[in-house]
Amino acid sequence: MGGLRELAAPFVVPGPSGVAIRTRLKQLTAADEEVLRRVGAHLDTLASRDLKARCRDGLDHDAGTWAARKRELTPLSSARWAGTITKATHDQWALARRCALAHLQNLQAGVQTLRHRLSLPVGAKGSKKAPGGYRSRREWHAKTRRLHALEDRLARERTDWTAGRVHVVRGGKRLARTRHHLPAAQLTEPQWRERWEAERWFLQADGESGKRYGNETIRVAPDGQVSIRLPAPLSNLANAPHGRYVLTGRVQFAHRGPEWADRVAANRAIAYRIHYDPARARWYVTASWQQPVTRTVALAAALADGVIGVDTNADHLAAWRLDVHGNPTGTPHRFSYDLTGTADHRDAQLRHALTRLLHWARTCGVRAIAVEDLDFTAEKTREKHGHRKRFRQLVSGLPTGRLRARLASMADATGIAIVAVDPAYTSKWGAQHWQKPLASKNRKTTRHDAASIAIGRRAQGYPLRRRTAPPRAHRSDVHGHRTVQAGPETPGREEPRRRLPGPRTRSVPPDAERTRATRTSRTVRGVRSVQEWVQDSLLLTDEER
Repeated sequence: MGGLRELAAPFVVPGPSGVAIRTRLKQLTAADEEVLRRVGAHLDTLASRDLKARCRDGLDHDAGTWAARKRELTPLSSARWAGTITKATHDQWALARRCALAHLQNLQAGVQTLRHRLSLPVGAKGSKKAPGGYRSRREWHAKTRRLHALEDRLARERTDWTAGRVHVVRGGKRLARTRHHLPAAQLTEPQWRERWEAERWFLQADGESGKRYGNETIRVAPDGQVSIRLPAPLSNLANAPHGRYVLTGRVQFAHRGPEWADRVAANRAIAYRIHYDPARARWYVTASWQQPVTRTVALAAALADGVIGVDTNADHLAAWRLDVHGNPTGTPHRFSYDLTGTADHRDAQLRHALTRLLHWARTCGVRAIAVEDLDFTAEKTREKHGHRKRFRQLVSGLPTGRLRARLASMADATGIAIVAVDPAYTSKWGAQHWQKPLASKNRKTTRHDAASIAIGRRAQGYPLRRRTAPPRAHRSDVHGHRTVQAGPETPGREEPRRRLPGPRTRSVPPDAERTRATRTSRTVRGVRSVQEWVQDSLLLTDEER
């Protein structure tokens, strides 16, 4: 046990700190779409210029340079548009900085792994904690060349990180690279150009508490009317007072609609973003706002009615309900999803699986769901698993970050607590101690089902191993069946042994006296009657009566 790492204590995941809802912007006229396009293109130019200035400042940026950039943008738009653009630029630069740090750490891990494996003899076996040498001299030579390439790349990334230089593409690097592979993407140049412009348009505005309907730049009235404060160079397009343009279409938020209406009526801050989808030729409006983080309940209170352990896999969620004693009750459940295709499709599949999981939890009356606190940052490096390409793809396909965010947000609305546990050894010990005992002729327990039990028991504070069975003479006849932990009133517990028809072991049937009296032994030596084993009833005389 000395080689096992120290396990982190389970904790209740805090709720989300913000809400974002989206709806379609319908019934727009050609004039409305033209105004939206011109406003988005104009603000796109200003946002690109501001981002270039922010990247040029690098680590020398401070509040003074931020204010100077805002003053430059105000005459070309408005004070509120300029504030939104500079804040979005700052957030985008900070995100690129964090991504550069993650890429730098990934390169460092790859270089360290390559150096370690190249230092070992060819064919040397590895251990569970460190990989071994390469299989052949040819692979060793190829990895030597790759080490030099990674070291050069690592040196460039370190130089950029020290200088505060980031690489940002407004509209997305993937879409920019698609321009050079249009036949493979099945796009024409006009189609790509339309998508590129739509991704770069800037049509978003931050909210302000105390202002009318919570936003002065993009305003959505309680009846769904949308109006936009036009930038100063486009004020001639206004069709309403104070340089505003009112769209013909109306919006209606179905998801969290009452909550949005309450904020609008109270003039609380709401941020809006107008987005165009070229593939569907549709306009959308996204409303978002901050909310106080829900106060997490105590771990003991969340686990008062049991817990549902969930094991995350590449194509499904394996779940099993556990009672307060840590015993699996009922049957395991599997919630499948398909993570192939577009990002919207993957997100919809994940939301559908989590919805079914939460509905089942509410049906069971459980107020806590235990999940693993997974982080595959060190496992995704290409050099650690070498030629195991399928395994690397499997690890990279696990929806760890998105699942945690989605599950915490959706569970907060249903009143179910999410308990995060340490993922160490859950699959190994679950399969070792729970897979075989829970399998039967009518139910096949998988390794993932057993892992869900281990996850739930770790959240409850119970050991993952089952109780050791007592000696054979003490299993049922002397001290009872010690492996049973739940009481007789717990539904779905381990039932008693089924009553078999016929006499019990070491019991005498009712007709044993007659059978033994007439049966003779089958032994060859000294055939004797069995009657000597039968004791006749005593004859009572008249005196004794």
